[in-house]
Amino acid sequence: MPISNPMYVRKQKKVVMPVKPKDNSRVLRLLSLWLPVLFCMAGIFYFSSLPANEIPALFPLQDILFHAIIYGVLGYLFSRALKNTNPGLGGISIVAITFLFVFSYGISDEFHQRFVPGRDVSVIDCLVDGFAGFIGSLLYK
Repeated sequence: MPISNPMYVRKQKKVVMPVKPKDNSRVLRLLSLWLPVLFCMAGIFYFSSLPANEIPALFPLQDILFHAIIYGVLGYLFSRALKNTNPGLGGISIVAITFLFVFSYGISDEFHQRFVPGRDVSVIDCLVDGFAGFIGSLLYK
């Protein structure tokens, strides 16, 4: 039988709900999309930093082939990351932004090579970089 006298009313305990931990899935998703892009760029920078005498000549035009492969991969990875973090962007926008990014990075890479012993700036390498990024972007699309 409840007692109605206010002196005997039991105070209710405050129930404290535990704080729900922040959802880290968005951060993990962003990392899974953009870290491969950054690793690819870091790899390009590293290999571009090697002096010319440390790079073995395996076959003719290997420089062009290596540029085409790695910048194609960069274009693919960049398009994938861009599309998945900006779903509202259309296909043409993705390809155009990727081309501009990869081409610009290729130009900066060639400029960087200017300061590496035995390496030089190559306009052809820049063009191959941009074209390979474009193709990599199309392959993702």
